[in-house]
Amino acid sequence: MRIFVTGASGWIGSAVVPELIDSGHEVVGLARSDASEEALATAGAEVVRGTLDDLNTLRSTAAQSDGVIHLAFKHELAFSGDFQGAADADRRAVETMGEALVGSNQPFVIASGTLFVAPGGVATERDGHSGGEAAAAVGTGPRTRWETAEHVLSLASRGVRSSVLRLPPTNHGEGDNGFMATLVAIARDKRVSGYIGDGLNRWPAVHRLDSAHLFRLALESAPAGSTLHAVADEGVQVREIAEVIGRHLNLPVVSISPDDAPAHFTWLARFLAVDAPASSALTREMLNWQPAQAGLIDDLDAGHYFRQT
Repeated sequence: MRIFVTGASGWIGSAVVPELIDSGHEVVGLARSDASEEALATAGAEVVRGTLDDLNTLRSTAAQSDGVIHLAFKHELAFSGDFQGAADADRRAVETMGEALVGSNQPFVIASGTLFVAPGGVATERDGHSGGEAAAAVGTGPRTRWETAEHVLSLASRGVRSSVLRLPPTNHGEGDNGFMATLVAIARDKRVSGYIGDGLNRWPAVHRLDSAHLFRLALESAPAGSTLHAVADEGVQVREIAEVIGRHLNLPVVSISPDDAPAHFTWLARFLAVDAPASSALTREMLNWQPAQAGLIDDLDAGHYFRQT
């Protein structure tokens, strides 16, 4: 199949593209910069220049493809404080590509997240579809993203083989600059490896290569209207993560009080305190997906998060 991939040169996308090509698919990657274009061309993908705001480009490229995987998001806008603006741009892009696929029965897979899906419990693929209360509780931008995911699922009734693939907050692996790398950097800076409160809250995690494999499986065979979870570790205690970081950096491992957490962990504090285990049992059964890469603790212990360039 000829697959249009947005976010194709990003952290997840740069693993999805070779996963698709190695399985015999052709990839058309959206590139917004010369560096992205070069990376995609080197990986063997065809390149179309544009951004999420170029709706005509998104529409025409989706219409000329046999399926779409949507991974792009305006992270720089979100981290600058305008999460709502980033979520709105994402919604417009998704609606545009979705309309181009209506009646085609072609796959449309988008990335979403497991965080805040089922507060107080283990999130499953069945959770998070009844009103968006959890998303609304953390702000308007996250609610917009929830609504976008539900819109994609609704396209199943309009002849699109749509699916939403929820990613855990940690997609780890060598080269990761996300939450785990941020925790390591904070530990280096503060000279302690910290966790909030008792540190018994749990984070789900997956290796990015296992995520990439699941995106391909979803593209190839997920039933229309499927919600999938790319979760390998159902829940790793944050204290255990801090202990691994402390051991590798030879730093004390300490509890940070909830009141002091925002000053210590900055923007990461609101996420680090959440207990958010998630299951992927239904996904594994549906698509015969079995994570094959290292789990989070083993990946941290491999040492690459602690190398300084």
